Amino acid sequence: MDSPAGTTAPLRIGLLGTGPWAHNTQAPALAAHPGVELSGVWGRRAEAAEALAAAHGTHAYTGEEGVDALLEASDAVAFALPPDVQAPLAVRAAEAGCHLLMDKPVATTVEGARAVAGAAEKAGVASVVFCTLRFAPETSAWIAEQAAVGGWFTARAQWLGSLYAAGSTSAYADSPWRREKGGLWDVGPHALSVLIPVLGDVEHLTAARGPADTTHLILRHASGASSTVTLGLSAPPGAAGVEIEFRGERGTASVPGWDGAETAFRGAVDALAEAVRTGVPHACDARFGLHLTELLVAAETQAQAG
Repeated sequence: MDSPAGTTAPLRIGLLGTGPWAHNTQAPALAAHPGVELSGVWGRRAEAAEALAAAHGTHAYTGEEGVDALLEASDAVAFALPPDVQAPLAVRAAEAGCHLLMDKPVATTVEGARAVAGAAEKAGVASVVFCTLRFAPETSAWIAEQAAVGGWFTARAQWLGSLYAAGSTSAYADSPWRREKGGLWDVGPHALSVLIPVLGDVEHLTAARGPADTTHLILRHASGASSTVTLGLSAPPGAAGVEIEFRGERGTASVPGWDGAETAFRGAVDALAEAVRTGVPHACDARFGLHLTELLVAAETQAQAG
């Protein structure tokens, strides 16, 4: 997509959603990105869409006709919606020829995620699933380094939030889907998106429930390595935190810190733009999103049965 002067034209990206993630991360990242034109904001509530659009100098859309109008005005769309609202809209966007920048998880059913991956493939559109650590500069470089090193024997990932701890005032705690599905579905994709590119695909999975919404996983990977994962959103504040560590022939490696979700989201925008430009799928695309959903459904089924 070139301008008359031969320079690359901005990628027109519309935003679907007006909640806390849209307000705090997606909208400011898209509006400030030098290679992007924020082509509009769609929301189920007109007043929320109008307020967010006005804050970033773009157009507001609402209603079913608003979705179609935003898709027509956009080269790509970014999603800040609950997963099972996101999935059918992503199918609709792909069918309209829009590239997809989706939140994780893509959907909470295999059928929903498969529909998204199939629609993106059929339409030939690029897709990226925003798993934070795959796109934050510090952690994406670290993941690539560990994958190149190889020789890992085992790994441990612990991602515990205090979203639902006593006294929490986080706006994200108001999310019905997050409260229903818990840490497995909310932060599980982040942990898996680090382990899989380093240790290989998951060949066997065991899951068990812990306190509150906590889930424990034991994974065997294609490389022969194993990993353990602890996920939850209800830890006491003093127990919350993120730790990911690999152990192998060269010793240990621990995940570095990263500079927040907005910086990571800008990295995801860059990744989508590169996939659009080159036609080469990103490793964290809709097909990977489908695979994550398959693993999370298997884990949830096992944990509930136990």
